[in-house]
Amino acid sequence: MFSKAKTPPAHYGRIDTAPTKSVPSIISADLSITGDLVSQGEIQVDGTIEGDIECRSLVIGINGSVTGEVTADDVRIHGSVSGQVRAKSVYLASTSHMVGDIIHESLAIEPGAFMEGHCRRLQDVSTTTANLRLADDGKEKKDEDKEPAKIA
Repeated sequence: MFSKAKTPPAHYGRIDTAPTKSVPSIISADLSITGDLVSQGEIQVDGTIEGDIECRSLVIGINGSVTGEVTADDVRIHGSVSGQVRAKSVYLASTSHMVGDIIHESLAIEPGAFMEGHCRRLQDVSTTTANLRLADDGKEKKDEDKEPAKIA
């Protein structure tokens, strides 16, 4: 009983650093929040949010409502949003009501979705800068150096 030394379990002293998938944060239908939300994971909104949201993935349910700026990798809207949405992937369901601009890499809009605002494709800044070229050498021509327009 006391004479035998026990070997520690194989996991003893080791810290598990493997990333674990977290459970989504759910804002239920009877919950109303005034303020900003920041999460490294997924947020599901079935209630009302008045404030900005920053997360990895956002799902707005049919009865969900967000008033504020949304920044995420993936946004799925089934309810209503009033404000700017900036995401890699944006999906507007047929039940969605979106008022504001969408800045995206990928955008899908189902028939019946309401969208009022501008949609702009998000481009890589380095690609945009690399493709930018000046039209002239930076020297302005004087009016007398310019050729007059010819009318045919």
